[in-house]
Amino acid sequence: MNAPDSTPRMIVVGRLHGAFGVRGEVKLESHTTPENAIARYQPWTLRDARGNEHLCEGAKVREGGKGLIASLPGIEDRDAADALRGTDILVPRSALPSPAPGEYYWVDLEGLRVVNLDGADFGVVSHLFNNGANDVLVVQGERERMIPFVLPAYVTSVDIEAGVVTVDWDADF
Repeated sequence: MNAPDSTPRMIVVGRLHGAFGVRGEVKLESHTTPENAIARYQPWTLRDARGNEHLCEGAKVREGGKGLIASLPGIEDRDAADALRGTDILVPRSALPSPAPGEYYWVDLEGLRVVNLDGADFGVVSHLFNNGANDVLVVQGERERMIPFVLPAYVTSVDIEAGVVTVDWDADF
């Protein structure tokens, strides 16, 4: 009998965008709501563009004039901070609070089967993105579909337990 995989599911909650000033601080893009909530989900796993990861404990986050600024242990100068440009910040999915009823973390929708009201199987949710007007489900199946994540106009139900998203979307569109 195989042991269950004990590796936690890691999700990206932010990204480092290079140096801020000369003392080793970095500009920080947060995907959390509110933005500064990212500081609550520590320790962070930092993953660079090559896929190398290391644990970061004790990061300090503050609000700057145009976004968040972070101080990371061991990063003492501008060059070290700038070397972190493009580094993703990951935390275990289990570190996040449960979403409110009717709300969903994008990561929890990825991999769910998508069907329309007529029962046509469109495939699975590959990922989501925001186009400025609304969130969009990207569904991979016999072809790629992009479906606005607008409740209840296009997304009529989400059943995380059953692993199904039902959409009001024509199979030919």
